[in-house]
Amino acid sequence: MKLIRDLFKSHGSIILFRRSFSITSRAFAEKTITIREAIIKAMDEEIERDERVFLIGEEVAEYDGAYKLSKGLWKKYGDKRIIDTPITEMGVAAQHSQDYSTWYSQCPGLKVISPYSAEDCRGLLKAAIRDDDPVVFLENELLYGQQFPISDEALSSDFILPIGKGKIERQGKHITLVSHSIGLKICLDAAHELEQNEIDCEIINLRTLRPLDEEIIKTSIKKTHHLVSVEFGWPHCGIGSEIIARICESDAFDYLDAPPLRVTSADVPLSYAITLEKNSLPQASNVIKRVKHVLNK
Repeated sequence: MKLIRDLFKSHGSIILFRRSFSITSRAFAEKTITIREAIIKAMDEEIERDERVFLIGEEVAEYDGAYKLSKGLWKKYGDKRIIDTPITEMGVAAQHSQDYSTWYSQCPGLKVISPYSAEDCRGLLKAAIRDDDPVVFLENELLYGQQFPISDEALSSDFILPIGKGKIERQGKHITLVSHSIGLKICLDAAHELEQNEIDCEIINLRTLRPLDEEIIKTSIKKTHHLVSVEFGWPHCGIGSEIIARICESDAFDYLDAPPLRVTSADVPLSYAITLEKNSLPQASNVIKRVKHVLNK
């Protein structure tokens, strides 16, 4: 009782009182960070590690970057390494957020990264900075504030992920879902709902779009015998089209028990109006419908 009285006297907080009686120690609690934090920390460590590394862009210095993605870097490293570029918006018109994955992925010699989790962002951004070739890093702004669990290993300053290697985000046996970036979120939501119907989805996080990790997809298909690709880009000449074409041209085609299908955005210009935008982007319900169609459920 003396301990309880002392806690209230020194802190006056019922939250602290409740935490002190938690069955699980905070030391063993799962660590989480946001995408924003993962990106800032990765850039900070790489700028500190290599004096040749610098950041250049619109409002990245004093303003701390759009969405505060370079917060604190200008104060720490100065305007010799954190450099603002001029902003000229006189000729800007008719642009809205959209998925540029396919646009960049068509360029020979260019490496294209499309991360989902905080671990992806941290490990792949550091790998991109250290890479000798040009790399495009396509994080999704809708995920900046999203919290993700992260291991002590991934928080190490030496942690990097290999470019060109995907990850099995969820093990499954009935169907393979292949996606990247924010598409993983609706795949995981769909898999959770499909599990209630005894449909077990394996989910592949591509991480890199060029070079594409074909082997991880083929290995999964040889186990599940079914494939659905999921992306937020348009259907014409999309990432899903490329994935399915490569599978049909490989030995994995013989393992398919049904034609592979795609989930994409609607084949229309992405609208500015939020209601129209939402209706043109893929949802978990679209993934569920496609999965059931492939499995003839």
